[in-house]
Amino acid sequence: MRRRLIVLSLVPHAVLAVAACSSASPQCRVGGDCASGACDANGQCVPVGSAHADGGTSLDGAAASGEGGPGADGGAPADATGGGSDAAGLCVPNNDGVIVREEIPMMAGLHANFEIAENVTVDSVGVTNANGTRSWDLTGPYSGDHTVLVTTDAPAGQWFSAQFPAATYTSKLSDTSTLLGIFQDTSSALQMQGVASPSSGTGQTELTYAPPAEVLGVPMQLGTSWSSTSNITGTASGLVSDYVEQWTSKVDAVGTLVVPFGTFNVMRVQTTLTRNDLGVVSVTQSLTFVAECFGPVASLTSQGDEAQTEFTNAAEVRRLTP
Repeated sequence: MRRRLIVLSLVPHAVLAVAACSSASPQCRVGGDCASGACDANGQCVPVGSAHADGGTSLDGAAASGEGGPGADGGAPADATGGGSDAAGLCVPNNDGVIVREEIPMMAGLHANFEIAENVTVDSVGVTNANGTRSWDLTGPYSGDHTVLVTTDAPAGQWFSAQFPAATYTSKLSDTSTLLGIFQDTSSALQMQGVASPSSGTGQTELTYAPPAEVLGVPMQLGTSWSSTSNITGTASGLVSDYVEQWTSKVDAVGTLVVPFGTFNVMRVQTTLTRNDLGVVSVTQSLTFVAECFGPVASLTSQGDEAQTEFTNAAEVRRLTP
């Protein structure tokens, strides 16, 4: 008997690289522990700052993600890779229209609060500005909003770790599922190697992507695109599974986004996930808003079999929150 893994209709883009502080945090664990709403990479509260008029976020003097976050005005200029850093070597957004690998946290040990709601109406289009950029407001509140601590966890010690020796971290695929996505950080992409249940047993899930799915490509700028086709094999809830997924992504818009945490300059990644299981085809759309030094700060995932890339009926909406 074979079984499709229906829960994967929620694209796991929202847990790629959470804006968070590291696990070893003597003063704070998440932004909500601090008056400024931001915990830096060393577990210290970021001093209270202010929002830039241009839509960026200033948190004076420190970083708010695992590899840095928004820094003080007048931070260090961009380095040779295109990212900026302050005197402590922490990431500082330079708003140069390109997001490079060094400006997206992809590691184990990150955590941040996200406001999440399911099955709600959203405005994915936003407002188009005179210069062609867009402005989005996803502050909500949405019906059923609740705060969830999203983490990226080390694969070592998990029951499936031997099957994925190159994995960088694991994280839950969606708020409504316990299944874990297994991710690998490379120099040019974040890849999903597989999916597994948190524990083994007769009803376990252990699926391998061959080749891994290209979830997020770097460097990225307006117009950048990437795609992959993976054969997924293994067991889903203890039953044999074998199907194909095609991921097609493009940075289709740029602008400013307001979420409960604050206002960010973002690039929007539009992804179409097409699954073919013995001729049964399903399509899921997703929109991920990526900010320099924070990574994804918000995401929208459509209901199943959504044909439009701009959709209003979201199966899940999540936004970074203090």
